[in-house]
Amino acid sequence: MLQQAQTAAADAFVKDTTTQGFVKDVIEESKRQPVLVDFWAPWCGPCKQLTPVLEKAVRAAKGKVKLVKMNIDDHPAIPGQMGIQSIPAVIAFVDGRPADGFMGALPESQVVAFLDRLTKSNVGGETKDLLNAADAALADGDPAGAANLYAQLLAEDNSNVQALAGLARCYVETGALDQARQTLAMIPDSKRGESAVAAAQAALQLAEQVKTLGPVAELEQKVAANPLDHQARFDLALALNGKGRRLDALDQLISIVKRDRKWNDDGARKQLVQFFEAWGPTDEATIDGRKRLSSILFA
Repeated sequence: MLQQAQTAAADAFVKDTTTQGFVKDVIEESKRQPVLVDFWAPWCGPCKQLTPVLEKAVRAAKGKVKLVKMNIDDHPAIPGQMGIQSIPAVIAFVDGRPADGFMGALPESQVVAFLDRLTKSNVGGETKDLLNAADAALADGDPAGAANLYAQLLAEDNSNVQALAGLARCYVETGALDQARQTLAMIPDSKRGESAVAAAQAALQLAEQVKTLGPVAELEQKVAANPLDHQARFDLALALNGKGRRLDALDQLISIVKRDRKWNDDGARKQLVQFFEAWGPTDEATIDGRKRLSSILFA
């Protein structure tokens, strides 16, 4: 009886979910403790390596975190909306929102370290508050103020990956791309798959792309002269994003997807996914863009 009870308790920490059950199993549950979502598929070899490692680590945490598995073949809508392009992908939800994550089949030691960082006591204390304040300052268009807060965090812990990624974003926002590259280079390879790092890297790549484009006005004239010039419209989207006009950039790429999904090897949708990654999961443009893209792809 005792063994059966222990098994049942352990199984309570790991479950499969569906598109319909996602809100209850992930969003609502993550308001009680962190929830990891393991996006996988039966044909994915690395997934078969990672999932048992995740299950073991989560069960060992004894309720500090839960694991929810989603088969993307059976339930493609949610991963599609989140811009999941490759698997395995693990996204951690906290307080109803994506908070961290990684991609690829990490070894057990790195999975355990990830869970420790996610569940350790100071996540809910001053460190989290300072990170939230820095992220908010950056989102509100104050990269200098955000950089100061990230620097305070790094003074306490120079290996804080989220602070390093945030500081790199600040450099990108101010056009200091060399400093952004140097800051990202300080992050170990084993941490490159984390969501904050991926977002900073995506923002840097977008800023580098914009340097090769012409003025927005010229690109707008090209599109007006030939609405079917998808390359001009694509370049215009990048330029608009570089000017902070995210919703306008979104409109241009959505237009391409509607007109010709296959253009440039699905290039418009892929660029949208990179935008979402760089903007972050809670940004207004990301939320709007994912809804609009899903309405097209799953119509």
